[in-house]
Amino acid sequence: MKYVPHDYQQYATEYIKSHPVAAVLLDMGLGKTAISLTALLDLLFDSFEAHRILVIAPLRVARDTWPAEIEKWDHLSMLTYSVAVGSEKDRKAALMRDADIYIINRENVQWLVEQSGIPFTFDTVIVDELSSFKNHQSKRFKALMKVRPRIKRIVGLTGTPSANGLMDLWAEFKVLDMGQRLGRFIGMYRNNYFRPDKRNGQIIYSYKLLPGADKAIYKQISDITISMKATDHLKMPELVMNTHTVELSDDEREHYDELKQTLVLQLPEKEITVANAAALTGKLLQMANGAIYDDDGDHIHIHDRKLDALEDLIEGANGKPVLVAYWFKHDLERIKSRFKVREIKSSSDIREWNAGKIPVAVIHPASAGHGLNLQTGGSTLIWFGLTWSLELYQQTNARLWRQGQQDTVVIHHIITDDTVDGRVLKALQSKEKIQDSLIAAVKAELSK
Repeated sequence: MKYVPHDYQQYATEYIKSHPVAAVLLDMGLGKTAISLTALLDLLFDSFEAHRILVIAPLRVARDTWPAEIEKWDHLSMLTYSVAVGSEKDRKAALMRDADIYIINRENVQWLVEQSGIPFTFDTVIVDELSSFKNHQSKRFKALMKVRPRIKRIVGLTGTPSANGLMDLWAEFKVLDMGQRLGRFIGMYRNNYFRPDKRNGQIIYSYKLLPGADKAIYKQISDITISMKATDHLKMPELVMNTHTVELSDDEREHYDELKQTLVLQLPEKEITVANAAALTGKLLQMANGAIYDDDGDHIHIHDRKLDALEDLIEGANGKPVLVAYWFKHDLERIKSRFKVREIKSSSDIREWNAGKIPVAVIHPASAGHGLNLQTGGSTLIWFGLTWSLELYQQTNARLWRQGQQDTVVIHHIITDDTVDGRVLKALQSKEKIQDSLIAAVKAELSK
């Protein structure tokens, strides 16, 4: 295909070329892969500023999306690439091939740096999904930091830079600028911009931003960061968000409150105990969805309130395809026992969904992430059970709400009244506000 870039794509490409260190916060659907590849093409063959390039991405994106984009566009035909995924033998063979761009999945960064035995000679690195490096204690973060001084150019791509709040940014920008803007150490970053929030004696569970700290953070990173939202640059379909509340019966409420207050639930089948308050939240979410895992890993039925609501929503769709997001394995089992559904897992599943051949599909947010296009198969998404992760929540929504969607996208949330469900939805909305503030603060202003 002939590549005819939008103004914002040209702007982002030039930004990458002119900034040896860049954070490019592109909303889902804006074409960050094509933008990056166009910049790499020029850096390789025009300015000769890049010589050996490594792309680090989520597995499916590394295996499928980057190669597909290189093959798709006419102007990229001269680029050669090698995908280093699969077995160790396959990865080594891929890294030994002669290519312009080497693509590896993020789980193998530590292997590449510490175990492969192949010298790290990459001068240019693209981190696709920079948020994958938000944990400064992770092995992939530590491994990449070992070789970071050897990298001359680095680009971080993501649409969700601060899914869990601005604390995430420290590690992400440390990978990019080695601590130049937000501090070399996480403790310094915390002290400068945060204060302890929830704590138990000397143990601090969470931190709260100091007054004005968010603006100070945005200012610190603004010289290497641009952001763009899809709604500013693309004709996005209309989006409708709905919440459907279900009520527990008196007996079901009694069971829920019993576990919440005592960390022990006495059921006719067996007793369920919760080790601590942190584990309690997960158990209460399970109960809100309609079942709970016992200490042996088996699930015990609690109620069918959400299944009944799901049935109403599927019937209300009047034959239009419906995509259902679930969280716990027992959610999937109970949905399958009530409805004829198809899990979206393979490439053939995706093709058949997009062809309109699957009336009711189910998907797990962790497998619905980056690079999965489902917008031609339907426009209705139902959240049977929510996740605390804003990144997974937004990425799942973006499978349908993206450029190319022809219909109004309707996203339903089935919420069990007066349970932890409501807290999760509220937390997602709160995190979204924080992230939107960041993106707005460093938004790229395109010349009119």
